[in-house]
Amino acid sequence: MKLLVTGGCGFIGSNFIIHMMESYPDVNVINLDLLTYAGNLENLQDVAPYGSRHRFVRGDISDKETVRCLLAEKPDVVVNFAAESHVDRSIMDCCSFIHTNIRGTQVLLDACREYKIPRFVQISTDEVYGSLHAEEPPFTEDNQICPNSPYAASKASADLLVRSYHKTYGMDVVITRCSNNYGPLQFPEKLIPLMITNALQDFELPVYGDGRNVRDWIHVRDHCRAIDAVMRKGRPGDVYNIGSEAEFHNIDIVRYILCRLDKPESLIRYVEDRPGHDRRYGMNAAKLRSELGWTPLISFEDGMNQTVSWYIEHEMWWQRIRTGEYLNYYEDWYGKSLGAANSKPKC
Repeated sequence: MKLLVTGGCGFIGSNFIIHMMESYPDVNVINLDLLTYAGNLENLQDVAPYGSRHRFVRGDISDKETVRCLLAEKPDVVVNFAAESHVDRSIMDCCSFIHTNIRGTQVLLDACREYKIPRFVQISTDEVYGSLHAEEPPFTEDNQICPNSPYAASKASADLLVRSYHKTYGMDVVITRCSNNYGPLQFPEKLIPLMITNALQDFELPVYGDGRNVRDWIHVRDHCRAIDAVMRKGRPGDVYNIGSEAEFHNIDIVRYILCRLDKPESLIRYVEDRPGHDRRYGMNAAKLRSELGWTPLISFEDGMNQTVSWYIEHEMWWQRIRTGEYLNYYEDWYGKSLGAANSKPKC
């Protein structure tokens, strides 16, 4: 199987590529990533032993020429992780979210249609559903889309585009919508790695509002296994929710991290809430479990302990992100680590 993975240098995309390389000796991956601030080639050091089975291409999914060039190689599946994904950044300026999340998805879809790519997998988010009240049941695939942030609106728009290409053109597409991820390689602006790395340095831990917002958490490797299952066996045109039924208040996550690191709760600083902050997400993954036989394997406690330990052991990785040094990795180390000869599309 040959895959084109977009956004494969980000948190979930890089974990997915590592999962595929480790799990299937017959899988080859073309990894298209623009290396914006959240794309980090250092995330893929573990794929270096797989040699030519992984090929990196630096490029924009909104660039028609680059996308068409790569799809002319006829991959079996396109898996679209590429996205701007941080809600706070979308509130400050949503232009890049419109460009990448909507326009980029449209360019990919058009090229997939042109080259008759057998399957397109759109990686979406639970945030397209909006917010749940405390007493409401978790989201199912039948819930109405009701996004509340510019980020969520851009992802919902992309989902609708993907659906329309199935209905209008008969393209084989599937959409996954996952709950909050955590685990190794997550960019330190996100809640769990931000709290871990701040606590390790005895910095303040900023918590929005009263800290009572609820999120459903899943380890990134369980998410990758779910994407793998949907990619191989999901029904064309369908949506699959992914979640592990591990809902926690944000403040409880923060306190867990402080306890794990033996740090005082006096480091917690409550800050002004995010505009339009969704109160609760919860995901019902019964369809994925029953149809495809997937189930999460990593408990929240085990996953969190593993994640905290990973950030303790990889201080250089996140310190390079905090200082911005990681942005030089492509120019300084790419040729030595991953093979510069494969860094450009071959048309």
